[in-house]
Amino acid sequence: MSVQTTISDKLTQAFSPSHLEVINESKFHHVPPNSETHFKVVVVSGEFEGKRLIARHRLVNELLADELAAGVHALTMHTYTEQEWSQREGAPDSPKCKG
Repeated sequence: MSVQTTISDKLTQAFSPSHLEVINESKFHHVPPNSETHFKVVVVSGEFEGKRLIARHRLVNELLADELAAGVHALTMHTYTEQEWSQREGAPDSPKCKG
């Protein structure tokens, strides 16, 4: 199973998101083709209600600890409640890689 699929499955099981994006951004970095080392996740879930941003990120980091220890070099997280997401036009674009 790909790392991207594993991340998606874990986030889905843990947070039952109404919106989920798991984007492999490895191709924008200086890594071999088909790498799975850099990811951006956008998670919209009722599980984040009443939680500060740092607490949300800790939950995601704990959930994906094995992937982060086994080769995922970078994980950009955008975690929103339903209300926060409804007031946005999507997650911010990732910055351009410099190397």
